[in-house]
Amino acid sequence: MKILIINGSPKGKRSNSLKLTNSFAEGYKITTEQRGEQADIEELDLSKLNIGACRGCFACWKNTPGSCCIKDDMSAILPKLLEADLILWSFPLYYFNVPGILKNLIDRQLPMNLPFMSQNDSGYGSGSHDSRYEKKATRNVIISTCGFYSAKDNYDSVINMFDHFLGKGNYEKIFCGQGELFSIKELSSRTDEYLDYVKKAGSEYAVGSISAETQKHLQTLLYPKEVFERMADASWGINKETGEKDSKDLSFTKQMATLYNLKAYDGKDRVLEINYTDLGTTYQIFLGKDGSKVYTDNSLKTTTRIDTPFEVWAAISRGEMEGAEALGKKLYKVSGDFSLMMNWDKFFGVSGLVEGSEGTEAGSSDGKNDNSSKSLKNPSMTTMLIPWITFWVAVGINPGIGSIIAMAVCALVPLIMRKHRLIIWDQLSIAAVAILSGIANITGNGDLTTNAGYLVFGAFWLCSCLTKMPLCAAYVKYSYGGDKADRNPIFMRANYILAIIWGVLYLLTAVWTYLLHKIGVGTALIIINNIVPAVMGIFTGWFVKWYPAWKARGN
Repeated sequence: MKILIINGSPKGKRSNSLKLTNSFAEGYKITTEQRGEQADIEELDLSKLNIGACRGCFACWKNTPGSCCIKDDMSAILPKLLEADLILWSFPLYYFNVPGILKNLIDRQLPMNLPFMSQNDSGYGSGSHDSRYEKKATRNVIISTCGFYSAKDNYDSVINMFDHFLGKGNYEKIFCGQGELFSIKELSSRTDEYLDYVKKAGSEYAVGSISAETQKHLQTLLYPKEVFERMADASWGINKETGEKDSKDLSFTKQMATLYNLKAYDGKDRVLEINYTDLGTTYQIFLGKDGSKVYTDNSLKTTTRIDTPFEVWAAISRGEMEGAEALGKKLYKVSGDFSLMMNWDKFFGVSGLVEGSEGTEAGSSDGKNDNSSKSLKNPSMTTMLIPWITFWVAVGINPGIGSIIAMAVCALVPLIMRKHRLIIWDQLSIAAVAILSGIANITGNGDLTTNAGYLVFGAFWLCSCLTKMPLCAAYVKYSYGGDKADRNPIFMRANYILAIIWGVLYLLTAVWTYLLHKIGVGTALIIINNIVPAVMGIFTGWFVKWYPAWKARGN
C-alpha cells in the first residue's frame, strides 16, 4: 500500500492543512497495518521542489509523447502519481482555489493523457482525454483548510476542478474553516479534538468510507462565527478603529477576551483585571450579558485581579503549564472574587463555545456509526460510605440482625456501584465492615464493634495522609482536572488538611462514643454522632472555597 501526500502549501511543514492530512494518514496507516498490509507514506513537499508552469506547447503529445520538454522535478513525480494506491491532496485555500505551486503540478499532469478526444465518463464537463497509461484504482482524498469561519461555499472552484480530472464522486474531501487556529498553541485543546476526528476518518476510510457520525464532527465549526471572527481580527495585532499596532500583551489579552462564553453569564457583571507584572501593563476585561470588552484605561471597578508575569500567563494559555499548579507554586497571584478562577473553564472554556455550533464544512458520506464501548464512571465516595453507614446504623440498633444486613450490603455494593471504578479505599471499607460485622454477629456486642468502626474509619483517613493521594482527593480530583489535580499544590494541601480533620474527628467520635456509652447517655450519642459529621460537611464545603482563594492571594 503506497500512500502519497502532495503537500501543496507554500508553508511546507508549517502548513495547517498538513496537520489534518498527517492525522488522516496516520489513522489510515494504523488500520491498514492492523489488517495485515504494509502501508508506506511518502510526502511531496512542493515548496521545496522545482515544478515549472506548463508552457502549453503540447510537446508531450506531439514531439515526445508522454514526456514533458521541461526538465525539472515533475519528471520524477509522474511515476509516483501512477504507482500510488492513495493520494492525499493537501493544501490551503488561496484566493478561492489551490496555491500556485499545486496548480503547476496539476497542469503538468498533461503527459499522462492521450491527445485524442474521447467520451467524457467523469460525470463532469463536456470533453475528455483517455489516460496514456493503464491506471490502478487509485483513491483520492482532498484535505484543505481556509481562513474563513466556515468552508461552506468557498470551495466551489476547487471542487469543479477536481471533478474534471478525478471524476465527480470519485474522491473524498475534508474542508475545514478557521484553519489558522491549528497553529495557535493556546487553542490546542479544541484543535487536537478535531484532529482526532480526522484521524478517525482516516481509519474508517481504510476499510470503506467515512461514517456519517464522523462527518458530522468534521463539519462542526471549531468556534462559532462571531467568536472566530473576533479572534481573527484580534490576532493581527492592529487596532480595528485606529489602524495602530497593538502591543503583544494587549493583542494577547484581546484574543483571550474573545473566548468569553456568553452562556456562562449568571446575571452578574464581572471585571477581570490582569496585571502583567514584568511589563508594567494592566488591562481590564469586562464580562457581561452582551459579551466581553477590553479596557486599557483601568476605569472599571475590578472584581477579580490577576498579578502575573506575561510569559507565565501565556504559557498557561498554551497548555505548557497547568494554571492551578502555577498558582500553587506562587508564580502568579489572584485577589478579589475567586469564583471566576474556580469556574474558568465555564467562562473561557471550549466546550461551552462549540456546543451547537455545527456548520457544513464538507460533504457527508454514508457509513456506520461508531459503537465504541463506554468506560466506567469515575470513583464515587458513595461506594465507600454505604457499607460504613449501614454498619453503624444497623449494628447499632441490633447487633445480630444488623450485622447480617451490613454483610449483605458489603456483598451487594460492588454490584450496585458496578458502573463506577472501585479504588483501594472502597475495597478496604468493604473488607473492614464485613470483618467488623462478623465480629458483631459472633459476640453480640454492637457498641464495641461500632466504636471499633469509628477507629478504623478514622485510621483510613489519617493513613491516607502518608500516601501521595489523601483519601478525599482520590474521589474529588475528577472535578478538578482528574490526574492534573495531582500536580496542583493548593488542591493537594487542602485535601491533606481535610483528611487529617476527618480522621481526627472519627478518632474523637470513638472516644466520646465510648465515654457516653459508659455513663449510659444513648440519646445524646445518637444526636451528637449525626450532628457532628453534618457540621463537618458544612465546614468542608466552606473550606474548599475559602482555602484556594486564601492561597491564591499569596498567603
